[in-house]
Amino acid sequence: MTQTDREWDNRIGRRLKLRDLHVLSSVVQWGSMAKAAVHLAMSQPAVSEAIASLEDALRVRLLERSSRGIEPTIYAHALLKRGHVVFDELRQGIRDIEFLANPTVGEVRVASSELFAAGLLPAAIARLSRRHPQIVVRVVQANTATLEFRELRERTVDLVLARMHGPWGEEDLESEVLFYDRHFVVVGTRSRWARRRKVALSELVNEPWIFPSTQVIRALISEAFKAQGLKVPQERVSAGSILLRNHLLATGNFLDVLPDSVLRYNAKQWSLKALPVDLGVKPRAVAIVTLKNRSVSPVVQVFMDELRAVAKSMFAPR
Repeated sequence: MTQTDREWDNRIGRRLKLRDLHVLSSVVQWGSMAKAAVHLAMSQPAVSEAIASLEDALRVRLLERSSRGIEPTIYAHALLKRGHVVFDELRQGIRDIEFLANPTVGEVRVASSELFAAGLLPAAIARLSRRHPQIVVRVVQANTATLEFRELRERTVDLVLARMHGPWGEEDLESEVLFYDRHFVVVGTRSRWARRRKVALSELVNEPWIFPSTQVIRALISEAFKAQGLKVPQERVSAGSILLRNHLLATGNFLDVLPDSVLRYNAKQWSLKALPVDLGVKPRAVAIVTLKNRSVSPVVQVFMDELRAVAKSMFAPR
């Protein structure tokens, strides 16, 4: 046994408790030992004792008092950063055990933008529910347009559905491309444009457009018009809600740009139609994003298989 191993066994291994680490995390989260004690259903002296035990084992100060309450030191930040990984892996281990005991039960946490919630995601959930009705899917609406992946890095979700805007440069994340999503100019079937077999982009400059709130898609629309030497249309409505956009399109009075993955699941329900207009926009990759070097539970793998199956079906003729 090396000196380092003996140091771990004598000073850390026998004295560092997961319970104490959980107490520290709660105190930092609530900014107060008293509030953490209430949250943990413990006495305040017991909370203080747990923190003191940690500081004694590590031989560093973990908390400091300030005018804003209790704040973590750099040592506490370093410890909790690794501690979150430990607790996450333990939770994953418990999920694995639950799955092995009963492969039909479990939980999947996924972050998704509203666009995916309008087509790809419900299709995958419906498939999963038919095969494994006791698996729970918890969906967090996230702004994946910014590609910050905050929920994933904080380990509050298992995977993220995202559109890739360019080369992949996230060293701590892995991406699996499901398909490449095309974009179409869309109108309601009541629109006078829906009856046209040929439509030029130049004819649509002065029409009432719905512009999505995401800058990426707005930029794609602008580039499409500029590439043909046309002025960019004046937006009549700016909205991120796909429900609102579908309602407006169904009136037949507006134009919008929608990805194929949304159109194919909403065209019949909302009486929508893609116009025969080439935007000249390259299809964008739709991907599953997960944390690199993080074990994914079998239940999450089952859900990812359903996403792959739905993505594969999207290449079939409508």
